Amino acid sequence: MEYLVGFFLSLATVIFAAVIGFDRERSFYSTVLCVVATYYVLFAVMGASRRTLMIEIAIAVGFFLFAALGFKWNFWLVAAALVGHGIFDFFRHGFIANPGVPPWWPGFCMAFDVIFGGWLALRLLQRRNFPHSGTMDRHTG
Repeated sequence: MEYLVGFFLSLATVIFAAVIGFDRERSFYSTVLCVVATYYVLFAVMGASRRTLMIEIAIAVGFFLFAALGFKWNFWLVAAALVGHGIFDFFRHGFIANPGVPPWWPGFCMAFDVIFGGWLALRLLQRRNFPHSGTMDRHTG
């Protein structure tokens, strides 16, 4: 059920963003990546050890880095990081013990992230005219 809810919520978010116009701004997708990256930090604060919290913060910083580099340099990094976060959700429990994570969260988050990142990838394949806010090569994203 969590996969279905993640799928439909991602689809609803994509549609809402398109109708309102949020998806026309480059910062929208990078911001969603940053938000997605912080949930496991929140779960660690709620129920994990200090060590787990530090691990979750380090992982989130990595995704923040992808959001910034993708925003400034190549937007494909944002799409890849969103999909990558979803795939990581599926495997992370084998590497990180975070008792604050609800049992349904990994499936929900994986479905949301993969659909959302996949949507961005489709948009990048269809047209490459997102407004560019960065200072680097304007033809890379």
